[in-house]
This record gives sequence, C-alpha cells and structure tokens, in this order.
Amino acid sequence: MTPSQTAFIAATALALSASAAFASTSPVGVWYTQDKQGKVRIAPCGDKLCGVIISGRGKDGKPASDARDDANPNPALRSRPILGLQILRDFKPTGPGRWGGGKIYDPNTGRTYDSKLSLSNGGVLKVEGCVTVICVSQTWTPAD
Repeated sequence: MTPSQTAFIAATALALSASAAFASTSPVGVWYTQDKQGKVRIAPCGDKLCGVIISGRGKDGKPASDARDDANPNPALRSRPILGLQILRDFKPTGPGRWGGGKIYDPNTGRTYDSKLSLSNGGVLKVEGCVTVICVSQTWTPAD
C-alpha cells in the first residue's frame, strides 16, 4: 500500500468516526417531556433546530388532539390545537452537545422564553427556559 493510499484510508476512517460522533450528540429525534405527559419531535428546520408536540395531554388532561392553545396571549391563536404546535425554535449549535439562541413556548402559560439545550453523556436532554439570567430546566428522555 502506498503512503497516499494509507493517508486516504486514515482520513476516511477519521471522517466516518467524526460523523458518527456528531450523530450521537444530536437532539434530533423524539423526546418525552420531563413529566412524560408529552412527546416532542426535534428536527432541522432550515439551518436551525425546531420542536413540535406530537402527542401528550393538555393542561386540562385532555389528549393533545383535543387540547387547544387557550393560554396564548393572542386571542386569534387560542383555538389552535396543541398537537403539532411548534414549541421549540431557532436553536443553533453553540458547542459539542449544546444548542442556544432558541426560544421555547409553554402552552400551559402562553409564555415564550429564551432557551438552550444540552445533551448529556447519558443520552438525556436538558431543556432550559430563561428570563434574563434566571433559568428553569427540565430533563427530557428519548422516546421509544
């Protein structure tokens, strides 16, 4: 084997292992919320990440398919269904296993917060909502 062939094989192996490592540190997928009452699908939307509710229950205990966004401060949006509602938007990578610059919408209160995401080595997702420097976090787990 020539030195250039060896270098090519080594570079290819390195690229494959790097892409596998990147894939394992992505929050793209389906997640249970902390209380396990909802599932959120996180997926790319353009060059950012977004998340939508794909199942669960509304604050009144109704299935997400029957629940409405009735706490929304905009009266015109209060009749929209919770199912399919985008609650995460605009997340960009900020470091290995971390995303920031996003927003999270809480349909229980109708409020939107600055947000960041971080993936732990254990495969759980820390989801933070912040007002100025005060943040509240939840731990989301991968859905089956």
